[in-house]
Amino acid sequence: MTKLLSGKIALITGASRGIGRAIALELASRGADIMVNFARNEEAALSAKNEVESLGRKASLFQGNVGDPKIIDDLVMATISIFGGVDILVHNAAIGAFKPVHKLKINQWDLSMDVNTKAFYLLAQKALPSMEQRGGGSMMTISSLGARRFIPDYGAIGISKAALETLVRYLAVELASKKIRVNCVSGGLVETDAVKSFPQYESFKNEVVKRTPAGRIGKPEDIAKVVGFLASPESEWIVGQTIVADGGLSLI
Repeated sequence: MTKLLSGKIALITGASRGIGRAIALELASRGADIMVNFARNEEAALSAKNEVESLGRKASLFQGNVGDPKIIDDLVMATISIFGGVDILVHNAAIGAFKPVHKLKINQWDLSMDVNTKAFYLLAQKALPSMEQRGGGSMMTISSLGARRFIPDYGAIGISKAALETLVRYLAVELASKKIRVNCVSGGLVETDAVKSFPQYESFKNEVVKRTPAGRIGKPEDIAKVVGFLASPESEWIVGQTIVADGGLSLI
């Protein structure tokens, strides 16, 4: 594979497992050095770091919950201090309670909004000066089909992701003149440890497979490949878009 991202620095939130880990490895395979942010699982984070390094790239770990604005400040500062700047920002970290919206507690609502949406807004603000100094960059985040359609017990996440997709469009227009592209990737059901905690996961998964033209649910690597493309110069004409990668699920 041509190393289109050689010399680039990627900061990825929630990068120790699942989609975030797959993104870290995809961007490293394309030549980028990686800042691996994680919240709790240090063993998984160390494993991800080792895998990035096995690809011949540099990697560093930063533990912290990006729902905390102070953590975001420290994360971006650490990335700049260790690697010299930020060229690629991928906000993958997400959280939410699986329950009906009318039964959500205010702290559950706030948690989803803080981690899933506000964190990207703050990360973009903090990474912006570095990207400007380096002549541009790419900012991306991860959404889901629950941002556009009803999924039972998914409101806390779906609503925050809908706001996130709107945030992407506003940032994209505002930052395009600075040669910073902002985009989003939305997957269907992707098999990760986090998704397996969804109520009645196996029956839900089987139903999704039946409805997906591609005949399976997504893999983290499916999303990571789209992120890798959006991070590369090959996608320079894609600005402010939410790219749906779901095996055709949303068509049915």
